[in-house]
Amino acid sequence: MHTDAGFIDASSQGRLREGVSISRVVDLTHTLTPDFPSFFGKAFEEENKFAFEKDGLNLKVIKYAEHVGTHFDAPIHFSADGLSIDEIPVERLVCPLVVIDVRIGAHKDRDYRLSLADISAFEREHGEIPENACVAMWSGWEAHLGTERYRGEDSNGVLHFPGFHEEVADFLIRERQVNGIAVDTMSLDRGCSTDSKVHYRWLPSGRYGIENLANLVALPPVGATLIAGAPKIEGATGGPGRVMALV
Repeated sequence: MHTDAGFIDASSQGRLREGVSISRVVDLTHTLTPDFPSFFGKAFEEENKFAFEKDGLNLKVIKYAEHVGTHFDAPIHFSADGLSIDEIPVERLVCPLVVIDVRIGAHKDRDYRLSLADISAFEREHGEIPENACVAMWSGWEAHLGTERYRGEDSNGVLHFPGFHEEVADFLIRERQVNGIAVDTMSLDRGCSTDSKVHYRWLPSGRYGIENLANLVALPPVGATLIAGAPKIEGATGGPGRVMALV
């Protein structure tokens, strides 16, 4: 049964395997439209190649940059010889999902960065971030989708939205050995970044990022399982995918 929160009631769908059950499947993916906010102007261009009335089938040709909508960053995106999106081991794309709420800080400062203090506060309340998890920043930025605040471009062309602090990237690599990080904004780095420190630390370590997540409001801080449906395009630096969570 579909609900307005973007998830499916899975209570009648039984068990994933013996001893593991789910109650909800939460869709964390925005619908990609031509006007979805991006760094590249129009998110995609499409051509109706075949129409059912004329050809007996419908088919579109779509042209887009790899990094639009709810999408993945592969290690090769910010490294000389990292894994491309098709080379990421599939077992890393199914993992515990941790959601860290930084909405208060992001509301006060649109250039907010998820900090080591946020990690410490989270772990005091919810326990240590598990190894091989994906850590998602929940800034509440989805509420601004459809407005200019989502990109936050100022009069000088500088963007403003929250992201991770590079110290957190270092910590999650060294101390927690997690698989991925994710954001509900357009970038792992905050919008005003000019040096992409998080990208340059995180992706060359062999880990992935996910940007423009939806529906984090529907998830608990811990306990969900990420199903990261990354595209499997040879040599790609990333690409839009379908991201879900099992609760």
